[in-house]
Amino acid sequence: MSTPGLVKTVIRSTPYLAMMGTTLIWTYLTLGQKVRKARKAFERQLVSQGMSKKDARRLSECYNELKRNIDRMLFSGLTIGSHQ
Repeated sequence: MSTPGLVKTVIRSTPYLAMMGTTLIWTYLTLGQKVRKARKAFERQLVSQGMSKKDARRLSECYNELKRNIDRMLFSGLTIGSHQ
C-alpha cells in the first residue's frame, strides 16, 4: 500500500476508533456501578426467598470476583503490550 493510501485509510478510520475507544472507556468506568447494582439485586432476591443476609452477601461476592478478574485481565494486557 502506498503512503498516501495509508494516510487516507488512517484518517478515514480515526472517527470510528475514537468512538470505539470512548465506548470502551465508558463501559469500563460504569462497570463498578453495574456490578454493585447486579449484586444488590441478587442479594435482595435471595433474601426474599428466605436466605439470611450474611449468606446472600457471601454468595453475591462472585460478582465482585468477576469484576476483579476483568480488571486483572485488562491491566495485564496493557502492561504486557507496553513491554513489547
